Amino acid sequence: MINRRFLIIGLVIILGITLVKLGTNLNKEDMALLDEDIELIVSDEQDIEIVEEEGMRKTVLYFKNAEGYLVPVMKKIPWEEGIAKTTLKNMIDSTELRDALTGTGLQPLIPMGTEILGMSIDPDTGLCKVDFSEEIRNVESEEDEENLIKGIVYTLTEFPSIEEVQIMVEGQILPVLKDRVAINEPIKRENINLMGDLDEGNSRVVVYYKGGDEYNEYYIPVTIPTMAPVANVYTALDLLFEGPPADSGLRTDIPEGISLQGVEIKEGTAFVDINIDDTVELADDRVLDHIMKNIGLTLSEFEEIETVELLVDDTIVNTSVPVFANDFN
Repeated sequence: MINRRFLIIGLVIILGITLVKLGTNLNKEDMALLDEDIELIVSDEQDIEIVEEEGMRKTVLYFKNAEGYLVPVMKKIPWEEGIAKTTLKNMIDSTELRDALTGTGLQPLIPMGTEILGMSIDPDTGLCKVDFSEEIRNVESEEDEENLIKGIVYTLTEFPSIEEVQIMVEGQILPVLKDRVAINEPIKRENINLMGDLDEGNSRVVVYYKGGDEYNEYYIPVTIPTMAPVANVYTALDLLFEGPPADSGLRTDIPEGISLQGVEIKEGTAFVDINIDDTVELADDRVLDHIMKNIGLTLSEFEEIETVELLVDDTIVNTSVPVFANDFN
């Protein structure tokens, strides 16, 4: 039976809450924000607020993995005034947070000892000003400096009321955080996990590959410059099916022998046609589920797409995708 229920809002939740095996050793008593299940989610500018229980909110935080990639993680936390500030507090490096992240392959972004001295959000402009203590500058490398800034900006702009972030240190706007990353102006979310030189492309797309190892898997958004005049769906999917660069440490859920035949957009629906070679054996529906997640996450970056249909040799296929791809205690 043809299934046309694959909504992109569902992708933000269903496809975006991705297949992760972040471990089972989370210490639930260490931090309030880390006492529930963690799921990987899509990282775009959609309003992802979903209240499943009264007084609870699903909130997105960013951590880094061993290879230095930023990884979006979803947490269900109690709703309270100043929840954006509370979210950042739960990203600050501490013994408790490191213990909580044991077995996930993820690491904190914000340096230990950092305090959030103040935060304000202008509801008219969407500008969030956040003031940190001097410890925010205790980064070890240029990569850590850039990841820290982007992790803060991406985390805060997951809140629909925030469009851009002005980072301050001890009440001052500095030219750079430490060595080179400019913070003298408000920063928008862009170029997460940049792979390539922006000057060598005419446009850029965000593609979701998989990172981690067999025990800790998660989807990672990667920004890739392209020669296409403008960012487009076909280019993004073509890069997804082509797979990540060999030296990236990333991989794709799309097996060899499965190729992209084409993609057509009609009235907000993306019809993605794939070909499955005779040599490919689909052991069970989970293979198609994983392909759908990879495709759905990547297409969720395009605002014009509202629904997705996956076709195999021009025939729409019906796949089942779990609501929660990863739960652990």
